[in-house]
Amino acid sequence: MKFKRPGRSGRALVAVELTPLIDVVFLLLIFFMVSTTFVRETALGIRLPNVEGDAVSREPVDIEVQISRGGDYVVDGARLQENDAAALRVALQAALARREGPGASMLVVADSQTRHDAVVRVLGAARSVGLTDVDILTDAADSSEGEDGH
Repeated sequence: MKFKRPGRSGRALVAVELTPLIDVVFLLLIFFMVSTTFVRETALGIRLPNVEGDAVSREPVDIEVQISRGGDYVVDGARLQENDAAALRVALQAALARREGPGASMLVVADSQTRHDAVVRVLGAARSVGLTDVDILTDAADSSEGEDGH
């Protein structure tokens, strides 16, 4: 008596190998992750002022304050409801309380059309809460602009 063996009926079994497919998908994923450009988005639409000089490498900052053209403040991603010095001081103190260790640094990111008093208000609030390491973010000057900046 002759019994049939399962799977050997004279024609070949067709099977899809998933291992090479998974390998290709992971390689594509790695390629796109490496080749992607990450753009730093700000909470406010800010055009930075231009300055001439050598570019300086930035170290990570502890507190970031953004100032819009209209004078609205965003401290570490949280928009302030009031745009006065007292609210700014409270927000900076809260940001300092979240920071561990001494020597906190702050970065001011202000639009090029921001009123001067809005920036000075941030600098004054920073000084009043004890922040001494304060930087202002700018763009490098465009070489196609004239000497007067227009």
